[in-house]
Amino acid sequence: MSYIHGIHLEVERLEDLVFMELKAVGTLTHADYEKITPLIEEALEGIENPIVNVYLDGTEFEGWDLHAAWDDIKLGLRFGRKFNKIAIYGNQHWQEIMSKVGSWFVSGEVRYFEDSLEAISWLREE
Repeated sequence: MSYIHGIHLEVERLEDLVFMELKAVGTLTHADYEKITPLIEEALEGIENPIVNVYLDGTEFEGWDLHAAWDDIKLGLRFGRKFNKIAIYGNQHWQEIMSKVGSWFVSGEVRYFEDSLEAISWLREE
């Protein structure tokens, strides 16, 4: 089990269009979600109907502790209707399964990719 963990977030915003790039590393904790949630709130602040596309790099992601798993569900329930597309770039079969489960919590499309360029080009499609 890795002791290095966290979520890195970069946001690009152009009017109602928001692009978020996240990288999850190690086993995420409640503290990781306490840091990331306000950043997501800030990125969406003042946009009535945002169109949010997300690129999640999960190649170094190992999972969640129990509290963080609950935080992840709450995040999906809170912001899920705002997400247009979520591309999950990963390298483990369980991540593909989680992308299908994650699609239950968002109104947009969630897809799993093993190629980062395919993921980004899918996000950029009109």
